Amino acid sequence: MGYLSLAIVYGGIMLYQRPTIKAKWYNYLLLAFVDVEANFLVVKAYQYTSMTSVMLLDCWAIPCVLVLTWVFLKTKYRLMKISGVVICIVGVVMVVFSDVHAGDRAGGSNPVKGDLLVLAGTTLSAACNVSEEFLVNNTDMIEVLAFLGIFGTIVTAVQISILERGVLKATHWSTETILLYLGLALALFLFYSLVAVLIQTNGATMFNLSLLTSDMWAVLIRTFGYHEKVDWLYFLAFATTAIGLIIYSMKEKDEEEQRKFLDEEDGESLRSSLIVAST
Repeated sequence: MGYLSLAIVYGGIMLYQRPTIKAKWYNYLLLAFVDVEANFLVVKAYQYTSMTSVMLLDCWAIPCVLVLTWVFLKTKYRLMKISGVVICIVGVVMVVFSDVHAGDRAGGSNPVKGDLLVLAGTTLSAACNVSEEFLVNNTDMIEVLAFLGIFGTIVTAVQISILERGVLKATHWSTETILLYLGLALALFLFYSLVAVLIQTNGATMFNLSLLTSDMWAVLIRTFGYHEKVDWLYFLAFATTAIGLIIYSMKEKDEEEQRKFLDEEDGESLRSSLIVAST
């Protein structure tokens, strides 16, 4: 439903604007395939391992993104950025310990299999985020989202017909169920749209660091929505992760100002050279 909403909205915009396609179609097919499988593997992992394990292991996406952006996008990470990443991860680890201390010790039916699924899913997710960063910065954001929606819908439909046919038949399509699916589609549409903006402006690394806070918002929902007790360590973890994000963002702004300063210097040098040549 999420991919279908992307295809309808952004595909419709592309049909209206009729722009020139800037990337090969098979690049978007590969992007959509990796994104679908990443989501599938992580969701599947909840059947075999505990939520605590998933929360901890999804941090694996961050070092994957760091390596992939460094190797393929030539992104340079200085000490301040790396410090922000480490602080964010420490905050999430504290959230996990908070759950363990509060009694969330459910191991799942097959923890090893579940943990491996999480690691595989987060690795694919990191590759997808880095690929999306490259595409949104070198093509067009609407084009990326439209083709992600189109090919994502196709891949999902094929996979459901093969692997989840029985579940689909067993689903009772009541009004409540349909409304829940529509709400999920809207949430996923907004999520993917905002992700594209964040990745384009701040990069895949910043996105994955920001995504760490989703575990903490889940705890907030459990507290105020379901009236569950939260360990005191959670609040310290929230503050720690927020500080890590601020440190990483501050460094991003400093580098942007430095780049602007260097661009201005290059512009002045070019103007000086032109004046000298004209005289």
